Amino acid sequence: MPREFPISLTPPDWLVRNLTPQQAPFNRAAMARAALGMALPLALGLAAGHPAYGALASMGALSGVIGDTADAYRMRVLNIAVPQLFGAVGVTLGALAHGHGWYAVAAVTGVALVSGMISTIGAVASVSGLLLLLNCVVGAGLPLPSPWWLAPALMTGGGLLVLLLALLAWPLRAGVPERAAVAATYRTAADLLAAAGTDRTEEYEETRRAVTQSLNEAYDLILARRARHHGRSRELTRLLAQLNAITPVIEAAPAAHLAARPLPPQIPRALHHLARSVAADDTPVPPLRLPVPTTETARAVDHALRHAAEVVTAPDADPRGIDDRLGRPAALGIRTARAARNVVLSANSWRYGVRLAVCIGTAQALVSLIPVPRSYWVALTITFVLKPDFGSVFSRALLRALGTVAGLVLAAVVLAEVPLGWWDVPVLFLLAPLVPALTPRGYGYQTAAITPVILLLSDILNHQGTALLLPRLNDSLIGCAIALTAGYLFWPESWHTRVGDRLADAVADTAAYVEAAFHPGTTPAAWARMRRRLYQDLSVIRTEFQRALTEPPPTGRRAAAWWPLVVAVERIVDATTAARVRVRHGAAPPSSIEITQVTLQLRELSEGVRNADSPTAVRTDLTGPAGSVLEPLRQEVAAARALTSPH
Repeated sequence: MPREFPISLTPPDWLVRNLTPQQAPFNRAAMARAALGMALPLALGLAAGHPAYGALASMGALSGVIGDTADAYRMRVLNIAVPQLFGAVGVTLGALAHGHGWYAVAAVTGVALVSGMISTIGAVASVSGLLLLLNCVVGAGLPLPSPWWLAPALMTGGGLLVLLLALLAWPLRAGVPERAAVAATYRTAADLLAAAGTDRTEEYEETRRAVTQSLNEAYDLILARRARHHGRSRELTRLLAQLNAITPVIEAAPAAHLAARPLPPQIPRALHHLARSVAADDTPVPPLRLPVPTTETARAVDHALRHAAEVVTAPDADPRGIDDRLGRPAALGIRTARAARNVVLSANSWRYGVRLAVCIGTAQALVSLIPVPRSYWVALTITFVLKPDFGSVFSRALLRALGTVAGLVLAAVVLAEVPLGWWDVPVLFLLAPLVPALTPRGYGYQTAAITPVILLLSDILNHQGTALLLPRLNDSLIGCAIALTAGYLFWPESWHTRVGDRLADAVADTAAYVEAAFHPGTTPAAWARMRRRLYQDLSVIRTEFQRALTEPPPTGRRAAAWWPLVVAVERIVDATTAARVRVRHGAAPPSSIEITQVTLQLRELSEGVRNADSPTAVRTDLTGPAGSVLEPLRQEVAAARALTSPH
């Protein structure tokens, strides 16, 4: 009899990860802004007898809705206004090249190269690069009204309308966003101390990552505002001092956790009191009733907590007298020149830019040079799928295809049943809130929400009705196919993933961190900057690995093989931090021989990760004097090296 093989109906893990919606609350304010910001321009265009003008303004409003993600009002200005300027440049260049064959191909390809390169600068630059390319593709693919400046003005006006709606509540805001961010950091630090020393290791590590994210957000908000005030604001200086003061508490948490004894409840409770005082700025802090510390770890926690209480309750100080660990931001011109230089000289930015340009150039050539009924939707699809800093290309191509199909079903109903004219306004009013509502759930859900909106506005411009549906589906699939072939299958980085290189760099940086932690010349401020930078890098690496896990083999399988080492490196950094804190509060410092042994093992581990496509066997012999402050660190390093042994 022929041998029977069982057929598994269980979907692969990478597919489940892609299709599982992310949990996020509905932002009702953003949904209301989307409904009004996109429907109002269309209504005004219809009232003026120029529905095409209204549709263009609504397209610009859609770009503003996509960028409307920040809680702080100052960040909303940056996230919405700056990308709109880039979008205006993009639609101008695209409109000038419309219908000019090779000129259109060259223009859109060049914009794609610039878009991919500037996307590596930061979040605002990433959205700016997206709108630069997106609007250029639209301008090159659709006949826009003349004169040349009208379409950019209408689209920018629509985006600025969303910004205006987002800023209406600014005078009525409940509090200062920077103050709320600092208070949130104090609360997450309190949760971290509550979990430290318990057997809830996963909860502790999850909270530690939340503390890193909260700390980053608070520093970003304060430093972004200080770039305008140049250190003259006493309020911001005090908030920065309070944020600096929580750093020793966060540094003491790993030592408390490794001590394997839960902290007294008075300690996290005291931090919650401090958080309330920071948030209200006038709430008195009750006297600290902390237990008498008897160990190095307890002294570290006690000292850090009392220092934080002193800073929180202190009156406003002279800005020049505050210990500014991170330094003041440079002038805008200096930072712009520095960012431009980094983009031009960075191999990563060139790699991303060339990858995007090759795919966009292929799509635009297909549209502009070959006499087949293809539209700008091909390049539009690639723009969203292959945006290099948005995650896995494979996953986004898959989700784009699925989301487009779902969106087309809804668009078919709208285009078939809703006549052109005033009925489009209430329909758009109902469809627009789906964009901010579904975007946090995942890329496929965002695509399903955006597709019917763009098709409705395109129908107002082209008057093609349901005839748009099948060609747009074909164009989306062609765009996904180009992204998967030229941007994924034929791209070496897709198969030789760089997550291993990033992890190897982090392990090497950890070795330098161990050396600096016990070097007598390392100042507390320098060490704090190194610690924060390393935790930020580990957070980015964790995100990159989680993205890689959504790809099919071999990338997903390789990322899964290295994933335990990511967690192990985070624990090594924690153990190093704990050892440094204990030494500063009375523990005997380690010998130079111990430090050299640990760093050599870490550097050997780094090279092993860098040169291997999969985990390989390495030595795990780490010895040292009993009772040394580095004993927990040696155990974590040995465990990390053991994780790379084949199973």
